[in-house]
Order: sequence, then structure tokens, then C-alpha cells
Amino acid sequence: MNVLVTGSSGRLGAAIIRLLREKNVKCYGCDVVPSETTDACVDICDREKIFRIVNEVDSVIHTAAIHGKHMDMNTPRMEFVRTNINGTLNLLDAAVRSNVKNFIYTSTTSVYGKLMDSESEAVWVQEDLPTKPRDIYDITKLAGEELCRDFFEKESLHTCILRVSRFMHEPINTIANYRLYRGLDERDAAEAHWLALNTKIITFEVFNISNNSPFKRKDLRELKVAPESVILKYYPESKEIYVRKKWTFPKSIDRVYSIEKAKKLLGYNPKNNFIEFIRHA
Repeated sequence: MNVLVTGSSGRLGAAIIRLLREKNVKCYGCDVVPSETTDACVDICDREKIFRIVNEVDSVIHTAAIHGKHMDMNTPRMEFVRTNINGTLNLLDAAVRSNVKNFIYTSTTSVYGKLMDSESEAVWVQEDLPTKPRDIYDITKLAGEELCRDFFEKESLHTCILRVSRFMHEPINTIANYRLYRGLDERDAAEAHWLALNTKIITFEVFNISNNSPFKRKDLRELKVAPESVILKYYPESKEIYVRKKWTFPKSIDRVYSIEKAKKLLGYNPKNNFIEFIRHA
């Protein structure tokens, strides 16, 4: 196996490169930002260079993107389109020309967008929830997904979509709270990509990739208005830990990401969940 990882200087891309190296898998990282996990500074919009690189590999893990945070930096919409759509198309074209065996596309749970908003209860987010983008980031990531679907159906390129949840640099209390329902450790995300790379599924599939959440559908209404009581029902020891660390529980939980499909079809089982995080943070 010889794997190209785009966006290899980012948190997820770097974690994937490190995991592949641990498994003694030949891998090649490309990014526009240099780092110890990046072999070449290449823009995925540079079609000629991308075609040369992809010609040397048999699998592609595509994590490179202009992200939601770039909207706060007033990044023009055209840059989102250029990278997230045109860059993805370059990689897909190159993959077909080079007879790449697997193409794993890193998307985002953000594509569910406005349908994750409910005034009455938390939203149960599984893959059959329709998508309703809120902004240019969601729009272009969803367009990338649909390009992958098109290449799967029309070019017989084995593509797979992983919609990953949140793993940003944030205050530690925020990270802890998000691990309950919408957060993810990049090491678990990397493992999910490895599993997708090594699982042959004959249909086009989309997977939510997040942490293990303890919550059930019966908890959704209470999670929206009084989540602390639900949290303590599943994790009674968290009260003492939060008091000791001077943390606060979330006032409201608006969604719960379901990863049952990834567990069933990929064998995904995240290890760095809420309780593990708060015990060692």
C-alpha cells in the first residue's frame, strides 16, 4: 500500500501520517504548509503536480480543505470553491487516471447544517438526516461529497465519505463538554480513516465519525433543557472532577452524533472519549 495524504500538516492529516508510519505503511504527505509530516508543499489546485503525485500511489486520503474558521478570517468564497471543489476534482481526476484503488474523502458533520437546530430537543444526527448547509464551507464540502459520489457511480472509483466532528484547539472545558456529544480526538479520526482504507464496501457510503456518546434518543428533550442531570446519570464521577477542575457542564446540548453505522460497517471504536479525557486532562 502507498497512500497519499492531503492536508498532511493539519491536525487530522498529521495524525493520519503518524498512524500510517506506525503501521509501516508507505505514505506521502502534501500540504501548502511545511511540517514534519509533509513531504511536499503542493497546492491541490495545481493540477499538473497533483497528477504527478497521485500517479505514484494506490490510495488517497483527502483531508485538505479551507475550513469554517477561515470564514472568520474573511476568506473569499472563491477560495472555498477553488480548494474544496476544484482541488477535490483534480484529485478525483488524477485518481481515475492512475487507477487508484481507494479514495477516502474527509468531510464534516457541519453539512447537516440548519437541520441540527431544534427549539424543543437535541437532534439525533445519523447519516440519513438530510443535509441543509448554512454557509460556503458547508456548501463546498457537500459539493466535494457529491463529486465523490459521481466518480463512484460513473468512473467506478472506490470512494468513501467520513463526516468528522469537532477537534479544534479550544478551551479545555469546552473540549471536555464537546466530547459528550459532538467532539472527537484526531487519533480516533485517524483510526477511522485507516479502517475505511482497509474495508471494502461495494456501495457508496457516508459515515459519521465522532466520539462515543452515552446518550440515547430518550434523553433528547432533557439534554436540550437540563443536560447536567443526564450527564451525571451516565457519568456520576464527572461531578467531582468538574468541581475540582472548576469546570462547568453545558447549559444545553443541541445534538447527538450517532456513530453506529461506522461501528457496524467499519469496526470503528473510538478510545479517547469523554470519561478518558476528563480523567487525564
